[in-house]
Formats: sequence, C-alpha cells, structure tokens
Amino acid sequence: MLHDDTAPPAGTPLLQVRDLQTTFDLSKSLSVCAVDGVSFDVHAGETLAIVGESGSGKSVTSLSIMGLLPKDVGRISGGSIKLHGREITDLSDAEMRDIRGKEIGMIFQEPMTSLNPVHTIGQQISEMVIRHEKLSAAKARARAIEMLDLVGIPEPTRRVDNYPHEMSGGMRQRAMIAMALACEPRILIADEPTTALDVTIQAQMLELMEDLQKKLGMAIIFITHDLGVVAEVADRVVVMYAAQVVETASVEDIFANPRMPYTAGLMNSIPRLGSSINKTRLEAIPGTVPALTNLPQGCRFHPRCAFATERCTAAEPPLEVAADGHLIRCVRWQELNLSERQAS
Repeated sequence: MLHDDTAPPAGTPLLQVRDLQTTFDLSKSLSVCAVDGVSFDVHAGETLAIVGESGSGKSVTSLSIMGLLPKDVGRISGGSIKLHGREITDLSDAEMRDIRGKEIGMIFQEPMTSLNPVHTIGQQISEMVIRHEKLSAAKARARAIEMLDLVGIPEPTRRVDNYPHEMSGGMRQRAMIAMALACEPRILIADEPTTALDVTIQAQMLELMEDLQKKLGMAIIFITHDLGVVAEVADRVVVMYAAQVVETASVEDIFANPRMPYTAGLMNSIPRLGSSINKTRLEAIPGTVPALTNLPQGCRFHPRCAFATERCTAAEPPLEVAADGHLIRCVRWQELNLSERQAS
C-alpha cells in the first residue's frame, strides 16, 4: 500500500495515464480495443471530466484504472497507469485490493446493482473500513454512521441497518458515495453518478461531491455524457469517441472554443434557456458510434461529420497539440472556426 512517505515530488500528478490500451477478447480469433491510446493526468484537488456518448470507452477506462476488468476477457494490452508515480498495471490482485477504496474510491453507475442486496448499508461500509483501516467492528460501525451523516442521510444511526431496497434512489446514491469515501481516498472516480436521479437530487449530489472534495482535498474523475453537469463541476475535460481521446482542454476552452467537430456537436445538443427560440428541435449528431469490430478508415468520426472531406478518410489523425495546450484529433481543426458556427 502507498503511504505519504512514498509520495512523489510536489506538482507531480496523482494519476498519470499514458497511451492506455484495453483489449477485450471476444473469441479466440476476435479481439477489440475498447480503449485505444488514452492519456491524461489528474492533479490533487481538481475535477477531470471524461465525456462522450455511450460506447466511447469512458467506463472501460475507469475499470482499467481500478483493475476491475472482467477476468479472462478484458486486459490492459499496452500503456501505463501510475498512481503517485508508481506503476499499477502490473500489480497483483491482492495489491490492487489494497489500492481500491484506500487510494482510489469509485461510485458506480447504478447503486441498486452495485450494492449487495443481502447486506445492510452499514455492513458494506464497515467491511471496507475494517480491511483498510484495521478498525474493530464497533469502530467501523461508528465510522459508517459518521459517513452516512456526512453525505446527508437523515437518521444515520437507523439507516445504517437498512438494506439497499429499503432506500430511495437518491439515498442509495448517497450511500454509495459514503462507501467510496469511507477510507478518504485521494482520487474518487464517479461513473455517471447522477444519471438515474431527478434534477433536484442530481443538484444535491453535485453540491455534496463539491463540498466533500473541498473538505477532503481529493481529486475527482467525473465520467458522464451530460455536458451540463460538466460545465458545473469540471476543471478540465477529456472528450472520448470510439475508444480514443479526440479533444482535451480546460472546461472554459472546451465550451468557448471547441476545435473537434464531435465536441461541437455535443455542445449543440445541449438545450440553452432563451436561445434558439425559433427552432422546434435540438440539433443532433447523425448516426451512431461505430462498432469497435467495424471501425471506419481514417478519422473514426468522419461518417457522422458535416465537415468531413477526402482527407478525413485517408489516414487516422493524430492527437495534435495547439499553441494553448488544447489537444485535438482532427486534420481540419485549423481551418474550422466551430465557436463562430455555434454562435450563429
């Protein structure tokens, strides 16, 4: 397990992902690359949002970091993941169990299927605390009650003995957050944590996570398809499409000046109060994300792109660095002024 005395020098990212490749072996003769060359850094105290449509590779990236890929099917086939400067892709299952919960916590997409239905919420939080903190059962229960209170669950001394089905969706999501934060991890991965919640509860969850981040000083990787949420919580944004990173920038730059047509398409699909009054429908990106078993030649987005030319089909574009540090995967990004097109 990592400790403070092994921490890297100040300024080093908490998490460094470089050229990550994750492969799924669908059969003896067929494999697909579900994460293809993904790179990003996560610094202490910041929120990094990973966005994209379903099937873009967001959740697989998070499961790769956590070492939770399905056995005998999924594997990290290339690249590097460093936590506090230490390579973790080659760690054993036992070593990864020491990291999960203690160093990196995770909120999964659907709490009803992620929580164990035959154990109480308190038992599930206590199990993690006992493993990592070596507390007694009584102290672990007290910690569970403390965490439920911290995430705003009323009557935590009673709710600690509830089973998941005895709680509402919002309560279960809060319980998942309590479990993820019970050992005060330095990094929290939140995989679509507000998708199944109504807008009121969603706002409460986002405010709660922001408050807890400030209190605990942790970094957050926020995985979502909801750009409205991204605008509210993120410091930097990684946009993924068809297993690749297609754009990376600060949240201000992404919203003010998207350089990749896919990113601009996602922006145009957001409803905006008071704008586009005469439009009867929101703009949508035509088509669907391509199957990983049948990727198009050249740019993976070109079959859906309104700006595609023959250049876009010739070869797969590299991830280029603009002068302002903006990363873009598009051969035409210097020709296109997508921010002006959005304004019009």
